[in-house]
Amino acid sequence: MSKTSGSMKGHMGPMGGPGAHGSFEKPKDMKGTFGRLLKFMKPYRKGLICVILLVLLSTVFNTLAPRVLGLATNQIDIGFRSENGVDFGAVMQILILLGCIYLLAATFNYLQQFIMSGVSQKTMYDIRTAVDQKIRRLPLNYFDTNTFGDVLSRVTNDVDTVSTSLQQSITQLVSSVITIVMILIMMFSISPLLSIIGLITLPFSLLVSIGVVKKSQGFFRGQQQSLGDLNGFVEEMYTGHNVIKAYGKEEDTIGRFEEINDRLYRNGWKAQFVSSIIMPAIGFLGNVGYILVTVVGAIMVISGRLLVGDIQSMIQYLRQFNQPINQTANIANILQSTAAAAERIFAFLDEKEEPADKANAIVPKDAKGEIEFSHVRFGYTPERVLIKDLSLKVEEGHKVAIVGPTGAGKTTLVNLLLRFYDINSGQITIDGVDIMDMKRTDLRSMIGMVLQDTWLFKGTIMENIRYGRLNATDEEVYQAAKSAHADKFIRSLPDGYQFVLNEDASNISQGQRQLLTIARAIISNPTILILDEATSSVDTRTEVRIQKAMNNLMKDRTSFIIAHRLSTIRDADTILVLNDGDIVETGTHQQLLALGGFYANLYNSQFAQNNQA
Repeated sequence: MSKTSGSMKGHMGPMGGPGAHGSFEKPKDMKGTFGRLLKFMKPYRKGLICVILLVLLSTVFNTLAPRVLGLATNQIDIGFRSENGVDFGAVMQILILLGCIYLLAATFNYLQQFIMSGVSQKTMYDIRTAVDQKIRRLPLNYFDTNTFGDVLSRVTNDVDTVSTSLQQSITQLVSSVITIVMILIMMFSISPLLSIIGLITLPFSLLVSIGVVKKSQGFFRGQQQSLGDLNGFVEEMYTGHNVIKAYGKEEDTIGRFEEINDRLYRNGWKAQFVSSIIMPAIGFLGNVGYILVTVVGAIMVISGRLLVGDIQSMIQYLRQFNQPINQTANIANILQSTAAAAERIFAFLDEKEEPADKANAIVPKDAKGEIEFSHVRFGYTPERVLIKDLSLKVEEGHKVAIVGPTGAGKTTLVNLLLRFYDINSGQITIDGVDIMDMKRTDLRSMIGMVLQDTWLFKGTIMENIRYGRLNATDEEVYQAAKSAHADKFIRSLPDGYQFVLNEDASNISQGQRQLLTIARAIISNPTILILDEATSSVDTRTEVRIQKAMNNLMKDRTSFIIAHRLSTIRDADTILVLNDGDIVETGTHQQLLALGGFYANLYNSQFAQNNQA
């Protein structure tokens, strides 16, 4: 277990790197990815169909408005030219109709946004649930072989990218396409000649948009990458500021920060500058179109072929036409980013899972804690076999110490017992029941752990101890803390058991953190106990207190103690000496010393180092 914890911690620094810009890679299978995304939306297809219909209605009414307004202008123009004057009653009717059109368009737009919010959020809820469930089913080696930052990026940044896109892009895309079609219909119904003249600049606008977008994409990617690098660098420097000060590297750190910050500034400036060219350029080309339409339209009005209101409607349609064109270009880029993010999510969901628990799983009744390893063979990879043929029997209530050099397989043995990894061959039984025939949750509920890396969450001390058994009473929490020799220091803190630990519990000492994890293990009342180098990172005086707490915890329980300090395991019932995955020696402390073998050499070398120190 400590192996995994260490690997995760080691990757926390660069989290901002791959996580921040990972979703900006080009998608490999855009069609297939959106197909899978639509499957997540399938349960809400009625809402999606409703949204599309509402977008259609909203767009149709919005597109009709300029034409109706033009009719009002025509009515006034005709009235001024006639002897009877302006028919203000007819104008008022047209304006009331126009008001109703705007009101309906706004209502339909509100309804589609409201329904789409529900559809997108429910879809993302399902995706997040699928990701969360996937995490529980992934084998431990997935987290050993993938960086913490990359995993975190997939379940946060990539999911958020897809969520934002679903909320906005679908309705915008449908609206833009319908708007373009409706505007073209309305323009050509007014005057085919003016429509053609007004659209002359369209190809040039498209070329400008595509060129600028392509140019700015690289800068935006660089901006996101630099931002990710900066976030990762700041996180590393913040968590390691004591070491930086101790080695006098402040100037180097500031220089590195300024280098990344400068790169972020340059990329950000270029990205914003280049992308800002689009609107002035398209605006200029659009104005050329307006001038041509106005001049030709004025000639047509003078010649009696058109009315003034028709020219007004045509100019409004031309102004509206550029907006969906730009939106479509932007949405294309957003969808590409969305597909890349969704691909990473689906790749995560497709990862190989732990083998499923057996349907007829067995739960040992009145578990006692008798454990047996029989001819166990295991390797993290087929070509790297760590444990070749291990056999071991542990009686209930016995205290077993596991020692050996780094990489000998001490933690691996515990990982196999917990089924964090499944053995290649052989058998591991608890009270005669093969652990492969048990549900993982039932197996792990029998086992309590106290690790070298003390994991505590942000919350009160009471909540952290009760995490071992959520239905424990306050009195049971107090008793667990007393058994762990933690009650005295807890009551000396402000607010006592209601003292709030910060995110990494750095507002108490390492030894105090370890005592709390022991209290948490005590309250869980496990049948089997695993202590993984639980005292290796504390001073000798604190070690004595922790040792007393652990002795209380180990009473009448089958216990495995992985120890670096051999002085802490002298009273173990059995000491297993591992080397290269095999048990090379076994016996009590005195027996192994008398043997004068591997253990004796380890113990004497450590004793000699302590004397020299």
